[in-house]
Amino acid sequence: MASFGRHYEEKPIVDAEQPSSAAHRSARRISQVIGYTTMSWCTIESDPGVFTELIQQMQVKGVQVEELYSLDLDSLNSLRPVYGLIFLFKWRPGEKDDRLVIKDPNPNLFFASQVINNACATQAILSILLNSLDVDIGPELSALKDFTKNFPPELKGLAINNSDAIRTAHNSFARPEPFVPEEQKSAGKDDDVYHFISYIPVDGVLYELDGLKEGPISLGPCPGGQGDVEWLRLVQPVIQERIERYSQNEIRFNLLAIIKNRKEIYTAELKELQRKRERILQQLGPMQTERIVDGSSVEALNITLSEINAGIETATEKIVMEEEKFKKWRTENIRRKHNYIPFLFNFLKILAEKKQLRPLIEKAKHKASKS
Repeated sequence: MASFGRHYEEKPIVDAEQPSSAAHRSARRISQVIGYTTMSWCTIESDPGVFTELIQQMQVKGVQVEELYSLDLDSLNSLRPVYGLIFLFKWRPGEKDDRLVIKDPNPNLFFASQVINNACATQAILSILLNSLDVDIGPELSALKDFTKNFPPELKGLAINNSDAIRTAHNSFARPEPFVPEEQKSAGKDDDVYHFISYIPVDGVLYELDGLKEGPISLGPCPGGQGDVEWLRLVQPVIQERIERYSQNEIRFNLLAIIKNRKEIYTAELKELQRKRERILQQLGPMQTERIVDGSSVEALNITLSEINAGIETATEKIVMEEEKFKKWRTENIRRKHNYIPFLFNFLKILAEKKQLRPLIEKAKHKASKS
């Protein structure tokens, strides 16, 4: 299997020459008519810690993102409920896709055209969150969903672009740059361009949602919902086939799952186990006090108690692991956002003042010439 890895959203894919840019051109015409403006969106890293904090900043509750390193069903099943999958791949210009695009989709399905440079990851996340009825998406996304309910995909894309809350959350991960270019450079022929798409079950149908297409793509009937294993069983070969299609020339892929917050799941399990332990102890108390002769009942209860205690220990360990993971993500995100440029400038200035900068430069040049 091809390896999954982390990548940045590269140069603006929607400005590249491509057959599916019709939605973008249509949205641009609409925006000119109704006075919408296209805002600037930064590139962000494809990383579960980044995406989880991004979702939290959009006021969504009880959700996190996990990176997948395998497509085997056991790995997918262990993460249930899985609200949706996000697949990152290298976009190839001119690639044909003859699959039927639904021009008049299910009204319950939220689908937006991608009209924003650098925002395909955020749009892929929104495609899952806004189609997940069991997720508390918060006031901002709820208002966006209600407001755009009867909009065509192009206007939904423009509404995302004009959402201050979403754009602010997205741009909070902007990397500090010493120089701000006046215009963002579009992708050229030789640039690597990566794209995100979503997979999600809605109303008994498995969909692929790609904002660069004119509509969603139905992948067939899908009994059950986001909490069931059946949709994961159906989507597994779809993603595997896509990977194999590219694997001869490309091994860089990234697969992420939007799932229920694991700490909340383990905390609920822990509380239930603690309630069971309390009931067992209440049963054992009178037996031990009254010295009941039926030792088999006491033994059975003690065995059950041991199993419950083991479960409590396991659940507690899982909670601690989740807390450590979120702590690590927070630290990494702080470092991503921190502006180290003033420190570097001052460091170079001090080296120059101490006459140490030029020798280091010459040493580096000499080392580079030898390699």
